Amino acid sequence: MSGDLRTEKECENCGYTVDVAYCSNCGQKNVETRQSFWHLITHFAEDFTHYDSAFWKTIKYLLLRPAKLTKEYLEGYRQRYVAPVKLYIFISFITFFIPSLYPNFENHTNGLLNNEHHTEEVVIHKEVTLEEKINTKQNVGFKTATINSTEFIVETPMTYSSIKEMDSIEKIKPEHLRLSKSDYILGKKILKLYEHNSPEQVGEKLKESIKHNFPKALFIYMPFFAFILWLFHGKKRWYFFDHGIFTLHYFSFLLLTSFIMITLSRFISPLGAVFEEIVVPIIIGLVTLWTVYYFFRSHRKMYHEKWIINFTKCLLMLIINFISVLFLTFIFIKIAFYSLH
Repeated sequence: MSGDLRTEKECENCGYTVDVAYCSNCGQKNVETRQSFWHLITHFAEDFTHYDSAFWKTIKYLLLRPAKLTKEYLEGYRQRYVAPVKLYIFISFITFFIPSLYPNFENHTNGLLNNEHHTEEVVIHKEVTLEEKINTKQNVGFKTATINSTEFIVETPMTYSSIKEMDSIEKIKPEHLRLSKSDYILGKKILKLYEHNSPEQVGEKLKESIKHNFPKALFIYMPFFAFILWLFHGKKRWYFFDHGIFTLHYFSFLLLTSFIMITLSRFISPLGAVFEEIVVPIIIGLVTLWTVYYFFRSHRKMYHEKWIINFTKCLLMLIINFISVLFLTFIFIKIAFYSLH
């Protein structure tokens, strides 16, 4: 921060003696606290241009120079770039928030078509008794009800129309025909949701819950990703901190490329079917290939291993992470579902 230096040598922030311009204890510059309006303008311009330069340099290296930022940071060149944690937080914000502000061209188009071909429909709801349901084998949920020789509906809890009906029938069923504990809990949750929501509304709520909690899940997964890196490399040469910085930069790269793909897809698709069916898939394919290559390249640049060792380790880590992500995704969706109200 520019400004006139104070004649007093005592730091206003911590009380430490200032030898030249900056406090050697807390780093604050020893300048007059009350400055002119012109100083305010120049100070703003100075800070903005400095941040702007560091930010765009960081983004360029993040996208195009695998492991460049990580190596520079670990070697001590930290003032030139945005700090890893700040970078990840900022990119997470633009990736998960900015796309929600984009106009929904698809809904707009569908709305116009629906207005042109609008017809009024009258839906008549008819109460169906349990006896009728059993006799007709009616489809009341995701699957068609099936009846065994003892005339019990046994295939899925979604063949019931209410929790009360499910409880009453489950009580009188033979032990071997009753729903498993997991099926019963799942069915009870779904039927409870359906008491006040349509299947479409439940689906929308689930999507919103996943969308809302995905950034948290991703942030929680990063230490596990760093732990896998730690397992594959020498413990004496590399600290867990080093793997953590690599992970922050790599996940920032993944989020930024996702943001770019979402943005391009959203604004290219309305240009026509040719763009939507040809150009968008090509862009997504190229970006996907770059993200995979980026991991192999950045790993070799970071850890300086022979290409065959690097390739083997990267392939094994990708397989482990793929399996882990599938498992954690299942757990995540299950938690999101059971947290619905």
